[in-house]
Amino acid sequence: MEHDQKFVEDVVKEIVDNPDKVKTDRRVDEMGVLIELTVDPSDMGKIIGKDGRTAKAVRTLLRVLGAKNNSRINLKIMEPEGSERPPRKDYSEEPEEEKKEVAEKKDEKSEDVMEDVPEDVLE
Repeated sequence: MEHDQKFVEDVVKEIVDNPDKVKTDRRVDEMGVLIELTVDPSDMGKIIGKDGRTAKAVRTLLRVLGAKNNSRINLKIMEPEGSERPPRKDYSEEPEEEKKEVAEKKDEKSEDVMEDVPEDVLE
């Protein structure tokens, strides 16, 4: 087992509740190294993390590891069989009215934040 593959397994096993079900597969092609990660379906949320932060952190660490060895390492988290993830929303076809609503809400939030800032700080 290569050191990058072992690194992924070691990190992931510390995060999940079922470390015995962690499996990795390593492939090398013209794009670099691809590590496919499979975990118990009940551990998918832990691996992905809130807003994908945990997965992103592991990928960042792999990028650093790859840079040290002049290689490109990618991580693919395999979706469990029978998973029923809702389809992703296609934001490119979002109606203009919804886009305006989102922009207005964003403006309202930034105004709310500015209300809490003491005036002497803004000068």
